[in-house]
Amino acid sequence: MKALSASSGFMSPTSSISRTAATRGPAPVSLLPQWLRRWLLVALTLLTASTAFAYNDDDGDWQIVNARYGTAQRNIDVTSRLKELAREDRSFKVRNELFREDPAVGDRKTLRIIAKGRNGEWRNFDYREGDWVDGSKFTGWSRGDWGHHDWNGSWDGPRPGSGGNGGYGNNNDGQDDGDWAILQARYGTADRNIDVTGRLKELARADRRFKLANELFREDPAVGARKTLRITARGRNGEIRNFDYREGDWVDGNNFTGWGRGNWGDGQWNGGWDGRPGGGYQQPRPEQSDNRLIINRATYGTGNRQLDVTDRIRYLSRGGVLDIKVNNSLADRDPAVGDTKWLKVYYQVGARGQERVADAREGTQLRIKP
Repeated sequence: MKALSASSGFMSPTSSISRTAATRGPAPVSLLPQWLRRWLLVALTLLTASTAFAYNDDDGDWQIVNARYGTAQRNIDVTSRLKELAREDRSFKVRNELFREDPAVGDRKTLRIIAKGRNGEWRNFDYREGDWVDGSKFTGWSRGDWGHHDWNGSWDGPRPGSGGNGGYGNNNDGQDDGDWAILQARYGTADRNIDVTGRLKELARADRRFKLANELFREDPAVGARKTLRITARGRNGEIRNFDYREGDWVDGNNFTGWGRGNWGDGQWNGGWDGRPGGGYQQPRPEQSDNRLIINRATYGTGNRQLDVTDRIRYLSRGGVLDIKVNNSLADRDPAVGDTKWLKVYYQVGARGQERVADAREGTQLRIKP
């Protein structure tokens, strides 16, 4: 059987269309074969859908309100930094160096994005170091039109009992005003305890609630015993009350007025572990004076490259005075080769003393005498 060709008197439909297009311009769609018309319709539909998707691909189901980075006990607000990362890319891998500060040296940290859904539901999105963050879940991701400066929630998101406004507030408008004013905080046991009022203020500023762990207070006043955080507070009616939290319990600042602002704690209060309910303020008796140098914590390094040298500094201060040359011999290695390092010592004088901080540059002398 011979192959058909134009020279044999037979011309295929496509050849006819091609010749017509060459002589008369583009052919009407109605003259195209049915299979070709169907293919063009499918392609046009897909193109329209992809254009619509591209137009809306920055509108997820969740509106970001706040972003924090770190651990439950030690974390920082990174909402502004997250906006910068979102503008650069739709997705990125969580790495410690992205956030320019390490709030919990030595711990594996989490990026927590607190967001509100279209139906008003609140949700936390957690990404551990090494995870990929995908912005497609969040509305306005790359535009950065999210995040609220007046948010005063915490690591756990909206505070319980905050009502419909979640964690929003205006200068802590009533949200930071519980019924009890803190007078003092102590940590340990009835026989062995230390004043941690200053340290509690730091924790309160960082978060509304935290889980009580021994390492939070930088010193173990009763090694081997299960310790308690005792907060002594005065009620609006003048009543004195002790709030006790055992290791592992959650401490919630909702009970206390001015919790996050830290405008509480009175250096004249010396009620001791029992709080002396109804005893009010008393001047310490001479025999109660305590001039011990207590080292709570010490670090050596610079920026994010820090080593904990607490044990070494405690050893060097056994005689009640710290007088040392600041150099790499304080640590088992150089935490920041080539850079100037600093020694920072957190200490207090006596079990009831307020915590202080002393620092000294590498190559200088640091002296602390009670």
